[in-house]
Amino acid sequence: MQRRKTLCKGWIFLMAEMKNVTRIPPELFNLKLNDAIAGELNKKLANKVVLNVGLCIALYDITSLQESYIFPGDGASHTRVSFRYIVFRPFIEEILVGKIRSCSQEGVHVTLGFFDDILIPPSALQHPSKFNETEQAWVWEYDTGDGCKHDLFMDAGETIKFRVTAEFFNETCPTGSLQETQDKSENKVPYSLTGSINEPGLGLLSWWDT
Repeated sequence: MQRRKTLCKGWIFLMAEMKNVTRIPPELFNLKLNDAIAGELNKKLANKVVLNVGLCIALYDITSLQESYIFPGDGASHTRVSFRYIVFRPFIEEILVGKIRSCSQEGVHVTLGFFDDILIPPSALQHPSKFNETEQAWVWEYDTGDGCKHDLFMDAGETIKFRVTAEFFNETCPTGSLQETQDKSENKVPYSLTGSINEPGLGLLSWWDT
């Protein structure tokens, strides 16, 4: 079960309800159980992608704790815990604002600061656009309406507003031999977004400010 919650100005995140059996090593027994579990959950999940859930940001709260137990031969305690975790996973068609990280033939690569795997492909840029090899930037050939065109560069570091059009999750857990895992995971990211700016009001904020 997931629900939306506004957590800070300008960003909206999911709150995901999760369950886990959390291991607390003996050196943490001096802490309150809630504090020890919160630390271990953040160590395990913060800045990690959970398949089909999203990018985990931080623990929101612990909703229930069951009895702790110890396995034979293991001095740590194990506690079944239910908790809510703050997760980044925007809706499809949601409008986001980020910064251009770089440009390539593949399109415009965008970062939100805490999340970098966003691509705006050439087909989703303002039309017509071309890639400038010298500047390593995409350029919108803006028609001024008087028969002239003005080149608007999409430079790295510029603030850009875009619409989320697709999301992709990839299973990155090891399977098969180590070599097969390395080959398959070489260019695979666990979670990525595709965006679009091919409509009025989207693209570089500087375009519409002026």
